[in-house]
Amino acid sequence: MLWGGDPNAPLKLVAAGKVPFAVSYQQSVTIARASEEVLPVKSIGLLVEHPLNTISFLKKTGIKTPADFKGKKIGYTVAPLDVLLFNAIAANAGLTEDDYELINVSTSISAALLSGQIDAVIGPFRNYEINELKLEGAEAEYFALEKHGIPDYYELVIVSNDTFLKEHPETAKKLMMAIREAIQFTKENPDDALQLFFKANPDARKDLEELAFRDTLDVFATTQVQSTEKWAAFAKFAYEKGLISKTVEAKDCFINVLEE
Repeated sequence: MLWGGDPNAPLKLVAAGKVPFAVSYQQSVTIARASEEVLPVKSIGLLVEHPLNTISFLKKTGIKTPADFKGKKIGYTVAPLDVLLFNAIAANAGLTEDDYELINVSTSISAALLSGQIDAVIGPFRNYEINELKLEGAEAEYFALEKHGIPDYYELVIVSNDTFLKEHPETAKKLMMAIREAIQFTKENPDDALQLFFKANPDARKDLEELAFRDTLDVFATTQVQSTEKWAAFAKFAYEKGLISKTVEAKDCFINVLEE
């Protein structure tokens, strides 16, 4: 297994045929299939079936609804995706882009919030950064994107290369069977699964990882049959909001290697 700092690196490695599989995002696959030089990647199954990304803020800010972002400084981590998502949510709440200031905080999410540099930030995962703030003694709250105008999407997907899938369909199927079994084991035996994680990652920060694990259990995939409607809805949203410059068909973005 390879680990990388660039969130788009795994997808690019798969597209180039350097590795057969990788963990990626529905948004990244959609962008890849709509790019000028179409990257030949497809999602073949699921790890996390709902967004983890949030707009987060400290409770002391008094923010109650997205309309309260008026006059606030808003951090973001990934451009242009996070900027587009925040602008869409703000517009849905009746705000214009002149009503708030967007600031790139890179990966310094918690520090930027705790220092008061920003009032809220889009990009924190609800299972990690929210718990990281909690461990720092800060009460944080968040808005789930899919509840404020963003189509529900798959957060983490398994991707493969079009050519590899044609030549090795059984390998892809076996991988997803193993992942499906692992998810089922994790849901049925969370304590055992967590201990296996710590055994494999002895240097992990145990207090944070345990909180994050507990908050991820309810969004692990319940099926490996991906929804055409879900892929189509996000692709339509991405095109209408300018994230992609041409339309993309849902069927080009995924393939269900397992049927349930």
